[in-house]
Order: sequence, then C-alpha cells, then structure tokens
Amino acid sequence: MTDFAHEMLREIYEQPTALRRTLSTYLTPEGLKEDVAQSLTGWSNAEGEVLIAASGSSRHSGLAAEIALEDLCGLAVDVEYASEYSCRGGSERRHPSVVVLSQSGETSDTLASLREARRRGHKTLAITNATHSTMAQEADVSMPLAAGVEKAVPATKSFTCQLAVLYLLALYEGARLQQIDASALATHIAHLQALPASIEAQLDGWREQTAALARKYKSAASFLYLGRGIHYAIAREGALKLKEASYVHAEGYPAGELKHGPNALVSDRVPLVVLATVDRALDASVVRYEKTLQLLQDMKTQGAKVIAIANAGDSEVAGLVTDCMYVQPVLEHLLPIPEVIPLQLFSYFMALEHGVDVDRPRNLSKAVVEKTTVA
Repeated sequence: MTDFAHEMLREIYEQPTALRRTLSTYLTPEGLKEDVAQSLTGWSNAEGEVLIAASGSSRHSGLAAEIALEDLCGLAVDVEYASEYSCRGGSERRHPSVVVLSQSGETSDTLASLREARRRGHKTLAITNATHSTMAQEADVSMPLAAGVEKAVPATKSFTCQLAVLYLLALYEGARLQQIDASALATHIAHLQALPASIEAQLDGWREQTAALARKYKSAASFLYLGRGIHYAIAREGALKLKEASYVHAEGYPAGELKHGPNALVSDRVPLVVLATVDRALDASVVRYEKTLQLLQDMKTQGAKVIAIANAGDSEVAGLVTDCMYVQPVLEHLLPIPEVIPLQLFSYFMALEHGVDVDRPRNLSKAVVEKTTVA
C-alpha cells in the first residue's frame, strides 16, 4: 500500500529503504568496512566502559544498545538522561568512552552532555541523522545515520536506524575486542542485511492489524507496556510513541516489575502490551520468554486485556492473550528493530482515533534546542 495521509505513516513505510541506506554506509558485501573500524579505534578506551547520553526516543535506543554492547562485546555500559548528565557536575573517577545519540544532532541537553564529556577528557562518539550537525562536528568520531529527512515529530525511521547503527557499533567493537569470531560475525551481518526485506514484507499486515486494534482499544484510559532484557527498551519506546502521538497515557516497565505495584492499575480500561518474542537459539532468550509466558498465564487468570507481540506462528502466546501481533523471528539483539514497528503503527492509528494531528503533536518539536532570549 502506498497511500499516506500523514508523514508519520510515510516514514514508517520508508524504514526498509532507510535501513538499507544506513547499512550500506557501514557494510560491504564482504563485511565490516575497514575505514570505519579504523576510525572507531580512536574512540574506544582501554577501560572497557561506555556511557551513553541521550533523551527521548534516542535514550531508548541507548537502552537497547546497553544490552547489545554488554552481551556481544563484554563492555560495561551505563545509559544516562542527557538532561541529567550535562548538569551533574562534580568529579568523576571513571573514564568511559561516551556516546551521544540525537536525531538532529542539535538537541540542547545532549549537546551539553557531549561538551561536558569532552571537558572531562573522555573520548566521544556521536550518532546523529545529520552528518554536518554540531554533535557530528564536535565529537571525536561520528557514525551518521542515513534515515533521510524525518518530517513528523514522532521518531520512527530515525529510531530504527539508530538501533541498526548501535548494533553495528557492537559488531565493530566485538570484532576488535575478539569477542565475536568470524563465523558469528558473518551470521550477525547476514541477519542484519536480510532485515529490510523482511520488514517490507510485513508492513501491510501490521498496518491492517494495528488499525483494527486502535479501533478496539480507543477508549482505554492508559496502557502498560512490558518487556524483558533488551525488549524493555522497546516497551519504553512503544509507550512514549503512544503518549506523544495520540495523547493516551502509557508507561513502559520491565515485565518482571508488573507485580511490584503497577498491576494494581490493570483493568478493563488499562490493558497491557507485552513483548513476547524469542530467539530460540539463545538460552537466555528462551529463559526470558518462558518467564513472560508465565506472566501471560497469570494475567489471563486475572482477566487482564493483553496485546502481545510474538514470533510468527507462536500459538502458545496467542492462546494466552486477547490480541496477538506477529514478527518474523530474528536474532535476539536484532528483534527490537522489527518489533517496534507495529507499536509505531498502533500509536499512529490511536492518534487518528483520537483526532490528533499526528505529524505535529501539541507542545512538541522535532528538536529540543536551547532558547535564546531577545533583549
């Protein structure tokens, strides 16, 4: 389908093309680009520590990167709100390499974080969608996206391209640190390169299903989005998309934290959205999945309304929830890219159900920059 009433929908559909462009920036048919590997050598430090500073959707991609960098590279990663890191002050005994994430490359809090990191003598890496942005120019190393211009305020294609570049960063670092051998690296790259076509094939089905779900759930007062491990980042992002696009309240939680308070909110008017995908080749992913199945069983007994995102053909999840959306299976650390797209579409159609100008939500702008006072 090619009819796009809004830029947000157009940009959701542009994600396969945006991902292909971004991947071609960093990959050759043979694998990782040598010039990129050389530039990253100057960014990494010997301590094996990384600090990621970002805001909004970019921070959520950072949360996913934290898991990928730790699991695939053995690095120690912290993710900070840029608005907090930039003004924390004090002395720092640690010396992490610092990654700043920003779609525009001009976000004021994130730019302040970059400058604070440089003041402290840290090596810095900027990942932005603007090659000539201030952050890209001021950081020691720049890894630009190739998402193309994003006109809608809610981030969609820039977010999935951020996830892809952060995954590539993990591959480059994993190879450099000899944490990923040649065979595993080839597997990761093959799955990554196959992803755009897989997403392309699934978009129309997701569009049709999320439009129907938005009609069904439009009267909900709030949603709780749940995910474990790397999928917690996508729960946070799905909730943010719903809030900013449709003005419907939502919160993202680690799935295991539901019974530590938030479950008191669950009712007919507060449904759950649960990320229940799995990489069956990875033991830790299977453990996470089985714990999620138990939670879904408990929620079914409780009578909760649940929308789940699961692997294509997963009848076990489907039998435990009210509604189920499917994504084609892929490696654990790549699953966030396809599974966020149905959540983007759901927020889009919820916005339409609520009569919101989805491209220009109230009180929001594409880039949060420092205001200047005119005398």
